[in-house]
Amino acid sequence: MAEFDLPKRLLHWYAVCVAASVLVLICSGGLVTSHGAGMAVPDWPNSFGYNMFLFPVSRWVGGVFFEHTHRLIASGVGLLTIGLCVFTAVAENRKWVKWLGGITLLAVVIQGVLGGLRVTEHNQLLGLFHGCLGQLYFCLVATIALVTSRFWRRIEPNQSVLRPIRFWTVVVTAMVFVQLAIGASMRHSHTGLSIPDFPTAYGKVLPPLDAASIARINDARAAQAAPPITAGLILLQYVHRVWALVTVVGIASVGAAIIRIGFIAAQVRSAAGFWVLLVVVQFGLGAWTIWSNKAADIATSHVFVGALTLMTGALLSVILSAMVAPAGPNPRTLTSEKEVAKA
Repeated sequence: MAEFDLPKRLLHWYAVCVAASVLVLICSGGLVTSHGAGMAVPDWPNSFGYNMFLFPVSRWVGGVFFEHTHRLIASGVGLLTIGLCVFTAVAENRKWVKWLGGITLLAVVIQGVLGGLRVTEHNQLLGLFHGCLGQLYFCLVATIALVTSRFWRRIEPNQSVLRPIRFWTVVVTAMVFVQLAIGASMRHSHTGLSIPDFPTAYGKVLPPLDAASIARINDARAAQAAPPITAGLILLQYVHRVWALVTVVGIASVGAAIIRIGFIAAQVRSAAGFWVLLVVVQFGLGAWTIWSNKAADIATSHVFVGALTLMTGALLSVILSAMVAPAGPNPRTLTSEKEVAKA
């Protein structure tokens, strides 16, 4: 059997398609949250007592449309993930890749249960975990697509000079995840914009957090039929802004460092450049979300680009880790003895 025969090529492209479907699912979830439709369908796994797949199309209106279609997309992605797990077990010879397929299947099961419990238990914290796990699940599927590619098999290991840049790539990618988690906690508070202006915060560099100021802000929000906020929510959004700036600097610095390394493959340098572009666009979308008073399409685009930013950092981290791995027999590229004998 060839090292990259037809079944392995099909597995790679199937994983790419599954990753794309997960990104669509994340965007669908972003629309649900942006439209405040998380409880538009109050029961689960049924939809208003109907079997989820038999729910009448005529009732797909308003928030129900966003929540119900999200459930249907999630069901489709779950089935695709089962297929990915089986396909990986059959077509792959590397045990650790098979394990990745199994972990991905476990992740999608937990993700589905968390989404259902968010509805049945009316628990916003479960919604936060649901959103964060969705981002990690996306990175897992994208990693399978990477490690089943022809590019992965051409990576040259034992490049220890890259250890420092690998370290900082992992650190900055973790920073991106923290930023996404903070953003998810803001969205799932369902209180709108805690700080309505940008780049200032209530016209100042530092936001007002004293009790008197919070009372005045809530009086103004009540006049506009907006939900009340707390000092904690204002501080959370302010931290999100500051951390966004730190993350932009981190990605720009690491991305530029990768691009400057001449012996790295052109695909990796291009990915680093794309990472920098993504975080700049993401920062702009964050500002636009505020200026548009959290318009649903802009906020969802912010979620979309955020997921791509995390995924790109995760894949760069995996690639650089493979490049600094010791040379010689390595589970990254090792085929079975039978394959070697037949080659």
